[in-house]
Amino acid sequence: MATLEELTERIRHAAAADKQMGKSVKLDLKGEGVIHIDGAAVTNEDRPADLVVTLAKRDLEAIGKGQLDPVRAMMSGRMKLSDMGLALQLRPQIQALFERARG
Repeated sequence: MATLEELTERIRHAAAADKQMGKSVKLDLKGEGVIHIDGAAVTNEDRPADLVVTLAKRDLEAIGKGQLDPVRAMMSGRMKLSDMGLALQLRPQIQALFERARG
């Protein structure tokens, strides 16, 4: 299992290679830390964000590896979203970010 720092670095590298999402996203890892994404700026600072995704670190890794479907994670309560409409709007950008972070 990757550390918070390793996950953050993968996402930081992936975010640097992309155009900006236009919205900030915070991955709240249920007491295991946070990853805040605002364009190419990726930190572990617990800042406010337009969209907050709450899930366990192991589930974030499973989604990133394509082993857990995000819709299934949400429907089973393993992942919570602060704004469903915004999450749907950003889904292509977030999915592309995760695909780049996977490599």
